[in-house]
Amino acid sequence: MSIKKHCWGLKYGFRWWLATSLLPSVPSRHIRIWGLKKMGLKMKGDMMIYGGFHIREPQKITIGKGVSIGPNVLLDGRCGLTIGDSAVIAYEAIIWTLNHDYNDAGFCGKGAPVEIGAYSWICSRSIILPGIKIGEGAVVASGAVVTKDVEPYTIVGGIPAKVIGHREKKDYSYGYSAKNNYIHMM
Repeated sequence: MSIKKHCWGLKYGFRWWLATSLLPSVPSRHIRIWGLKKMGLKMKGDMMIYGGFHIREPQKITIGKGVSIGPNVLLDGRCGLTIGDSAVIAYEAIIWTLNHDYNDAGFCGKGAPVEIGAYSWICSRSIILPGIKIGEGAVVASGAVVTKDVEPYTIVGGIPAKVIGHREKKDYSYGYSAKNNYIHMM
C-alpha cells in the first residue's frame, strides 16, 4: 500500500471517529455544532442537535434554520441530505442515503439524496430509505419504514409506510431558536 493511500485512510478514519464517536459524546451543544460546521456541515441558522447522534459525511448535509435533531439520530450524508427549516427529527430516527444493492454480485453500494421538507416531523425510531423526499409539513409516525416519497402535509405509518392521515395546512411557526434557550449542556 502506498504512503499516500495510507495517509488518506488515516485522515478518513479520523474524520469518521470525530463525527461518530467524539462529537456525539461532547456535553456542550455549542461545541458539537461548532465541530460539525468545521467538518463541513452546512447550516442556514440556529439548530439543536442532542448528543449520541451518528453522522456520516457531514460535508454533504445541509440543515435549515430552527431544526431540532433528537438523541441517537443517524444522519447519512454520503449521497446528500437536505433538511428543511424547522423540521423535527426525533429520538433514534435513521435517515439513509446509501445502502447495498442486494442484486449486485459484489453487493456494491447504491443510493440517492434524501430531502426532508420544512416543518416535517420524523418521529422516533422511523427509517427513511435512500432517494426519498418527505414533503413540507409531513409526519412520519414512530417505527415507520419509508420506501416511497411522502406528499406534503401527509401522515404516514407502518412497514412499509402508508398514508394514515393528513395534517392541517397552517402557517406553522415553530422551530428551535438559540436566543430563547439558555441551556448549554444537553
